Amino acid sequence: MAKTELYVVRHGKTMFNTVQRVQGWCDTPLTKTGAEGIRYLGLALKDTDFKEAYASDSGRAIETARIILGENSRGPQIPFRVDKRIREWCFGSLEGGYDAEMWGVVPRVLNFKNYDEMIDKETTFKEICEAIYDADTANWAETYDELSYRVHTGFEDIAHRVEKNGGGKALVVSHGLTISFLLNLINEESDVRMDLANGSVTHLTYENGEFSCQEVGSTAYIEKGKEIAQAH
Repeated sequence: MAKTELYVVRHGKTMFNTVQRVQGWCDTPLTKTGAEGIRYLGLALKDTDFKEAYASDSGRAIETARIILGENSRGPQIPFRVDKRIREWCFGSLEGGYDAEMWGVVPRVLNFKNYDEMIDKETTFKEICEAIYDADTANWAETYDELSYRVHTGFEDIAHRVEKNGGGKALVVSHGLTISFLLNLINEESDVRMDLANGSVTHLTYENGEFSCQEVGSTAYIEKGKEIAQAH
């Protein structure tokens, strides 16, 4: 059986990403520049033999996956599924506000002066999740237990499905904080990251019921795709 590999991609840059607004369960489409970046990613992955493809149920993730598959030499033959468990965190009443507002509120809930101090003190995802839950006046945000269960089981079920079907490579399009959180669930020593670039690739393998990480947040694929586009 071939080993199971997940190419986990953060969706392309969206309207809200561009104007720095909070985008969890709310959704905006890719910008022209965002779609172009994902097309470059697709060109770099065009000969990758994906057995299956997955995206969260957010429009920006589905749009990203379709652009990548549209460039793939086997695109039409690759089974594509949507899984709501790998969507972004829900930020509740903080959704749609400016990033600076949310990352001003969350540190204060945790008794830090600002975002930088919160990160410097190695605050955990559990603490950040609980702070968002406390700050959400709409009561929509998930508890840490709810969030960790859906993210871990979502990715694990995808990997298990691919493995059960003979292994190989799968494309999985998800979201920045969700991917970073997954890495932390896989390995508690993995840093709390907020900086995964749009269109970046995190490469995971899955063997004997365990994930291991080969590459985190690589933008080299996009650069390779640009070179391919320029050569033609």
